[in-house]
Amino acid sequence: MTQATTSLTKLLFEPYKLKNLTLKNRIVMAPMTRRQSPDGVPGQNVAEYYARRAAGNTGLIISEGSFVDDSASGAIWEPTVPRLYGEAALAGWKNVINKVHAAGGLMFPQLWHLGIKPDSDGVNPRPEDSCGPSSISTDGTNIGEEPSLKRLEESNQAYVRTACNIKELGFDGLELHGAHGYFLDQFFWEKTNKRTDKYGGTIGERARFVAEVVKAVRKEVGNDFPLILRISQWKLNAYEVKNAHNPAELEAWVTPLAEAGVDMFHCSTRRFWLPEFEGSDLNLAGWVKKITSVPTITVGSVTTNQEFGSKEKSAEDGITFHDLEKRLERKEFDLVAVGRALISNPDWASLVEQNKVNDLKTFDMKMLGELN
Repeated sequence: MTQATTSLTKLLFEPYKLKNLTLKNRIVMAPMTRRQSPDGVPGQNVAEYYARRAAGNTGLIISEGSFVDDSASGAIWEPTVPRLYGEAALAGWKNVINKVHAAGGLMFPQLWHLGIKPDSDGVNPRPEDSCGPSSISTDGTNIGEEPSLKRLEESNQAYVRTACNIKELGFDGLELHGAHGYFLDQFFWEKTNKRTDKYGGTIGERARFVAEVVKAVRKEVGNDFPLILRISQWKLNAYEVKNAHNPAELEAWVTPLAEAGVDMFHCSTRRFWLPEFEGSDLNLAGWVKKITSVPTITVGSVTTNQEFGSKEKSAEDGITFHDLEKRLERKEFDLVAVGRALISNPDWASLVEQNKVNDLKTFDMKMLGELN
């Protein structure tokens, strides 16, 4: 068991300023799908689940991915994933944010759209129930005609409507899910984006649609409302995929997004301590910050001895912080997102601050079946 050093604890618990917000520490709750909201409505159990993490001293909570107000977002085949539209769902979310604020926390919802991907049984959606850049599923299946520019503009406006809902409810900011092979990431990924118009082409050109979504949302919520974009190289069930194979491609990808108005990039990796490209030990968050000068969040198996996507324990024995202290000292990134360890430990932040790492409970996959 690796203890948190005094220096690491000091670094993690420095306050952080993000636009008009002051985070009490550098610890973020990563978004994690829970499927505990029947008919898309988050109930009291969801509100209490997030409030416990706020009471546990988490600096910023990012909600599980929640559907945007688009008929093709995926809500039709994921009925227990929360929605960010509709009277009942919004009332549920109002209760969530009120509970989190009462517990002393800050919270951003994550806006989610599945795009075109198979369900858990490997079945692709019907063309009328889905929308992606090219009507190509993440498994390579072509399910219909390429969406028109008008249809893509409708999806853009769905994000705008949803962002308006979020701000009206009193959330502290928002995060756009542009990672893991879902809708926005399907524009970045050359396998799923075969468009020949302004939204296709090079990696920089494939970023254009997402940049337009960012601009449209920014215009709606204003300059003072923080906007995070989550990105990743890896996709679900395709962990070795890269949108950018080198720093030059990464620069072409993320620069237009930064220019569009992203306040912070949430850079999802499976293991934060691994370098992104040969010749440097910078991870993805480090490279994005270096290229854009925009603040970043790192994430990936922080104090979890089981890497994402695997049911097997890693070679690491117990809970470890790896080289987090070194990376924080050199300001490689700004915030640290904790995922599964916060499912097993609502008070993860408090325990680490008090150097009670030995009290941390190891994550178990069975914990995903309930809200604790």
